Amino acid sequence: MRDTAESVIPPQPRDYHGWNWSGFFTLYQREIRRFWKVGTQTVAAPVVTTLLYMLVFVVAVGASRPAVGGVTFGHFVAPGLIMMAILNNAFANSSSSLIQAKMMGLTPDFLTPPLSALEQVSAFALGAATRGVVVGAVTALVVGVLPGAGLSVSHLWAVVYFGAVASLILGLAGVAAGLWAEKFDQLAAVTNFLIMPMTFLSGTFYLVDKLPEPFRSASHFNPFFYLIDGFRYGFIGHADGSIAIGVVSTGLLTVALFLWCWRLFVTGYRLKS
Repeated sequence: MRDTAESVIPPQPRDYHGWNWSGFFTLYQREIRRFWKVGTQTVAAPVVTTLLYMLVFVVAVGASRPAVGGVTFGHFVAPGLIMMAILNNAFANSSSSLIQAKMMGLTPDFLTPPLSALEQVSAFALGAATRGVVVGAVTALVVGVLPGAGLSVSHLWAVVYFGAVASLILGLAGVAAGLWAEKFDQLAAVTNFLIMPMTFLSGTFYLVDKLPEPFRSASHFNPFFYLIDGFRYGFIGHADGSIAIGVVSTGLLTVALFLWCWRLFVTGYRLKS
């Protein structure tokens, strides 16, 4: 009996050489299913909110507004509203996922499996980016058929690039905020006092060049300005700032946020006791 027991070899942990694709896709699918199960709240609600903005700013106000940047006010403001939906939903996905996992004691679900910090950050960021892109695409389709919006694509690469980068930036910002926050009040403070003001003060409803100094110059240090301006440039072919600076700065910001979030996962910041 003893010889039999000694001859039993306990199962060895799986050794992943390189990227753990199975674990990465599992965590990514988990993030997708989180928001897809409540699609009415996570997809339909942002579309309705954007339509309400369009009714207020285009139907009620836009008729008396002159052309902005060579296009009607409705055509000008629609891309900004779509980008707002992308930014808010990408941030909400990753931040809510992490804070809920922390508060409900579910962090072992993604800390125990053989997943590296790089794989975890990538899965959370891409899951958030997917929600941002889906909400943005659905919103664009609905807004595009509205009278007065007049959406037409002038530079497809700008629409794709700035839409994808915006989703990644806010998804990574949501990862950092979700790790930092210990309760929903703190997370709401980040949304209300940082994300929303930066979004509204980035030229969503106006040309930044019309602002007096020093607000005009200060707006060019707001990364949301370049995201919205570049995204709008893809539709109307007119930019309020430098597209080249927008591409470079938003690309560098994406890399910096990714490295920051990776470091937070490596150290187990507010995830491990």
